[in-house]
Formats: sequence, structure tokens, C-alpha cells
Amino acid sequence: MEIIVKLDDMLYARRMTLTELAEKVDITLANLSILKTGKAKAIRFSTLAAICEALDCQPGDILAFESGRNTGKKAA
Repeated sequence: MEIIVKLDDMLYARRMTLTELAEKVDITLANLSILKTGKAKAIRFSTLAAICEALDCQPGDILAFESGRNTGKKAA
């Protein structure tokens, strides 16, 4: 099971750079990059809402859930 971050797709669709989004959302480029690459472990709802407002999209346009995907981790 994994949460997939599709921020690249939305940025491409809106013809916006990560730097432009960082300025609009008032979040550091480094933190936004961590989210974009899928390395983030969590996201605040307020940050997600700001990203959605800046990109004129819904949370489901940015995040997706994939079940049964082989992540290489053993179940506990």
C-alpha cells in the first residue's frame, strides 16, 4: 500500500514550475520538493489546501492510493 504524489502532473497541466508554486503557497522549495518526490511522510491539511487553491484542483488530483503495490517491505 502506498500513497502516490502526482504533483508533477498537476504542475505540468497548469504550466507552473515548482518554484512558482512554492512562492504562491509560501512553503520552502526544499519542502515542496520532498513532497513532489514522494519522500514526505506527512502533509498538513492547511498545506494541502493551499496547494489545491494555487493549482485550482482537488486533493485527489495530487494524491492517490495504490493498494497491493509491491514496495519490497515485509508485512509485520
